[in-house]
Amino acid sequence: MNEARTARTYNQNHIPRAHTPGRRRVSVYVSWSYPAEAGRNPAELDNRFSTMTEVRRVAWPAYEDPKWSDPFRFQQGIAGSLELFFWAWVPFQQFVEEVTGHPVPVYQRIDQAGFRTPLDERVLADTDTLFVFGLDHMVTGQEAQAEEIEALRAFLRREDACLVLGPHHDVGASDDLSVRDVEYHHHGDPLVPRQQRFATYVRGLMHGLGVPVENRYGLRPAVREDGKIAALSTVGDLDAKGWLDGVTNFNFHMHLPHYAVTTDEPDVIHVLARQPVDTSRPHPFTDAGDTEFNMFLWMPPSGERAGDVLLADSTIFSSLFGGDESLRNFWRNLVSK
Repeated sequence: MNEARTARTYNQNHIPRAHTPGRRRVSVYVSWSYPAEAGRNPAELDNRFSTMTEVRRVAWPAYEDPKWSDPFRFQQGIAGSLELFFWAWVPFQQFVEEVTGHPVPVYQRIDQAGFRTPLDERVLADTDTLFVFGLDHMVTGQEAQAEEIEALRAFLRREDACLVLGPHHDVGASDDLSVRDVEYHHHGDPLVPRQQRFATYVRGLMHGLGVPVENRYGLRPAVREDGKIAALSTVGDLDAKGWLDGVTNFNFHMHLPHYAVTTDEPDVIHVLARQPVDTSRPHPFTDAGDTEFNMFLWMPPSGERAGDVLLADSTIFSSLFGGDESLRNFWRNLVSK
């Protein structure tokens, strides 16, 4: 992560960016209520983020530097884990600013100070590519409102618009506790509870916008002999805009959602990349005979919708899970096509 060139600021309104031909204005919208996530009871086993203390214990000694472990410098509860997300998005923000010449604001549905920012013209007016990271736990009840869906419809009527939706994983949806335990041992991440269901908000957006996709499971990708994530299975003939030009793989994450397509209508949505799954660990998905899960999808413009809709998990844009030139090529494609 590059050293910051200016002092950090907080608690200010966004300054709109002027339209610049050929240089896209990129914004990130995080669908959570920060207070609702940070205020979850750590005694509850399921449907919450880890505390920073739990992260330090599991990842020891990775976070024992005082900048993470000193409670006078860094929050040790769930709020500390939430702040790790913001640290990890900085390289993506910096990269995009270098490519586009525009800073990348990160909005939260409800932020640390309790300010609520719905998806409306304040966010969309100076945005060409919008990322919506579906990191809200379902139990916090973040419902997409009708006026937000209509605002996105209007946004997508712009020919230059691009909407990237990232509903996160849905672990432990089954009522059968033995199935939840199988899922847990499949992904192998001790920081993820037996049930962790995300993305009420993005699911609502997808329903309202007619995006025929449902996020399912939390699947562990296969790795190569060198320990790196297995290469994507791509469908180049369907990638008319070159979203995956120069892209062979994303970054490794232990529990990625399968973006299940819920329509049989042809050409509505294209699965451009599938990720091989780790079949050495049992899971209901692989028990059904599946060996790859849907990783990156594209809905080309159709009807009144002149803009593109893409689906890609938010972990692809986080430095917490590594990255290489292939990943940076993907980032560049998304913000320059």
